[in-house]
Amino acid sequence: MSKDVMVTLTVDGLEISVPRGTKLLKACLDNGIYIPSLCYLDGMDHPPASCRLCLVEIEGRPGPLPSCSQTVEDGMVVHTETDEVRLLQKTAFRLLVSTNDGKCRLCMANKHCEMQKIAKFLHMPLRTKKLRHIPKDMPEVIEEHPCIVYEPNKCVLCGRCVYICSQQNYDFALDFAKRGFNTTISFFGSREEGVGDYCRNCRACVDICPVGALNLKDERDAFLQNLQAKISA
Repeated sequence: MSKDVMVTLTVDGLEISVPRGTKLLKACLDNGIYIPSLCYLDGMDHPPASCRLCLVEIEGRPGPLPSCSQTVEDGMVVHTETDEVRLLQKTAFRLLVSTNDGKCRLCMANKHCEMQKIAKFLHMPLRTKKLRHIPKDMPEVIEEHPCIVYEPNKCVLCGRCVYICSQQNYDFALDFAKRGFNTTISFFGSREEGVGDYCRNCRACVDICPVGALNLKDERDAFLQNLQAKISA
């Protein structure tokens, strides 16, 4: 069967038709049904489903499931707003913000940040009182890359930057380093000749970051200078 064959499913009482093989999350987003997510990007063959925010309930299947990893089926009936789904989403969000620095005013992604959008959708604060804030034992700013600055206390380890870099580049790569709570993003090959100019022109990882944890150094410096000038005025 061709992928162009359409299948029909029902989401929150709304009947929609999408091409066979479409991921459920994409099907919902393309039809105006918002489901929060951080780690998914359109085109992923095997989404990591690591953020645990895009959960939905599918009739006939046990428990809430990540919609980014589910493929649509004809006749599928989906619920995105059940009490259990919301409870699990809010729990996952609290865990994410428990390690976030919460300094939105000092962030280049302020007012166009995915975490802010999700917080508004879930009616959740960006600093939780139900979990103790746990700062990561890392520098606030890591500047080992020639032109990119990384702020690990903003990073939600969604993996978007790792994925997009792997799709576009072969020599200068981003990847996860360390384990558990100390997991971070590392720049492999960042000291190779020409990497600064190459990454500055590419900037795919910077543009795809949902929370402003990756920025070009010169753009971040200009942002902070302008911010300081406004504060001093």
